[in-house]
Amino acid sequence: MATIFTKIIRGEIPCYKIAEDENYFAFLDINPLAEGHTLVVPKKEIDYLFDLEDRDLAGMMVFAKKVAARIREAVPCQRIGVAVIGLDVPHAHIHLVPLREGGDLDFSRPKLKLSPEEFQTIQSKIRF
Repeated sequence: MATIFTKIIRGEIPCYKIAEDENYFAFLDINPLAEGHTLVVPKKEIDYLFDLEDRDLAGMMVFAKKVAARIREAVPCQRIGVAVIGLDVPHAHIHLVPLREGGDLDFSRPKLKLSPEEFQTIQSKIRF
């Protein structure tokens, strides 16, 4: 059975897409820690990030680097934090989170509640 991320990639579930190429897909997290919090996933459905082939993992990090650069241009922050948790969805993914201070990458913090209009505004600033 396809993961929710595979369904997003296929267009079966709507998302706020940021970027896509032949192997990877990036979209805004709908339960963000910060405005601009983006997920980067491989199109190939693999549960655990470190089960990816070396070239796929390297390619995903290069793709994530491009996405992070766009986020940093669009969202006021000091850096873009990177987190790999992968327990909620059995599809490898990387969280890219704009950081203003050290605690901004704490996933136990309350998530932002953004309106569709706010998501669309953020998407339009980052998308490429």
